Amino acid sequence: MARIATIGVGDPAPDFAAPSKGGIVRLSDYRGKHPVVLYFYPRDHTSVCTAQACSFRDHLESFRAAGAVVIGVSGDSIASHERFAGKHALPFPLVSDADGSIRRLYGVPKLLGLIPSRVTFVIDREGIVRSVYSALFESERHALEAIAALERISAAQSEAGRA
Repeated sequence: MARIATIGVGDPAPDFAAPSKGGIVRLSDYRGKHPVVLYFYPRDHTSVCTAQACSFRDHLESFRAAGAVVIGVSGDSIASHERFAGKHALPFPLVSDADGSIRRLYGVPKLLGLIPSRVTFVIDREGIVRSVYSALFESERHALEAIAALERISAAQSEAGRA
């Protein structure tokens, strides 16, 4: 059994390549271009995960205004992601982490060793983790916390530009 890493604020975000409906998604493709909101969720087609995904969808303009991209990650298949995204009009990639390798890279644990946790990472343009929010049952709060983190990143960049 592979050891689960613990990724926190200030750490470099581990790169990954994973399949999605649109092809392979690589975190490194966004480095230097866009902040990334990477959210892990347990399963497609469940009520809490649906609320979380729809919250990211409903706040998409805030993410776009910050120049950020949103990527969802679960262990479900690409076919399941396709049905889930289609049913709820999700306009961002959902990647399949069938073997749990991305979850382990980011240190996203399983509750009672069974249910993957719900964790959102906000990664800046340079590939550094700037926010980690973990709450299994507060699904809609993940998008709001990510937006707040992006606002803090933007403010810090503005302040650095004035210095």
